[in-house]
Amino acid sequence: MMTDEQAEAAKPERGAKSTDRSGQVQSLVRALRLLSLVSEAEEGASLTELSNKAGLAPSTSHRLLSTLQQEGFVRFDQERTRWLVGVNAFIAGAAFMRTRDLSRIARPHMRHLMEETGETVNLAIHDRGECVYVSQVECRQMMRALASPGARVPMHASAVGKALLAAMEPAEVEAILARHGMPRITARTIASPQALAQELEQVRRLGYAVDDEEHAQGLRCAAALVWDENGEPAAALSLSGPLVRISSPRLAELGRQVGLAARKVTASYGGSAGSF
Repeated sequence: MMTDEQAEAAKPERGAKSTDRSGQVQSLVRALRLLSLVSEAEEGASLTELSNKAGLAPSTSHRLLSTLQQEGFVRFDQERTRWLVGVNAFIAGAAFMRTRDLSRIARPHMRHLMEETGETVNLAIHDRGECVYVSQVECRQMMRALASPGARVPMHASAVGKALLAAMEPAEVEAILARHGMPRITARTIASPQALAQELEQVRRLGYAVDDEEHAQGLRCAAALVWDENGEPAAALSLSGPLVRISSPRLAELGRQVGLAARKVTASYGGSAGSF
């Protein structure tokens, strides 16, 4: 029979497997960090650049990059001595693009924005010269703005619409106005192409659009763009609430908040922030 000391000695070291797993996880995290840095470098990156940005020794970076290269996630350009994204990284990214759902991806950010501001959050897309709401997170206030998924709003008289129009070429904006006109919905609706052009210029300058009782009396909204991987508008994210809660100064603050949330949705969607 073994003594207690012999039995204890026969057991594997308690920390061995845990240490091994910890080291494997650390290597994986470092490798993924390097892959992310390579993907951010449009012209590729040198070993020194990647090591410095990742905070790793060159020998460690080279070992991890070599493993990624063997698996096809990065490749090394011998002539320029730079590391570039490999074909398997592209295949993995393409699979994400095929299966991503913007509404589902945006939902957690929309809920967080609603909790942060206390106002209703909407997601809308452009469809044949109009905006269509595809998702909504209602606030908990007794007075709140409601827009059922599938509801349509004119682009010239909504924050989501003006955000999307601001990213379009003038000819495309003109075509939409020619097709749908600019009906005056409330006393504050922008009803002339010249006034709308000035408004869109302000949207480009601020980075967000506002609807100041232009679509519904007593309702104010702020909206910002969600961009796709090509730097093109994918949707518009908006905050909306009654005039009694949204003063002019608060509307500007909500514009900044929805702009930040839209950038987070863009990142989660795999998009690249475009420019007006």
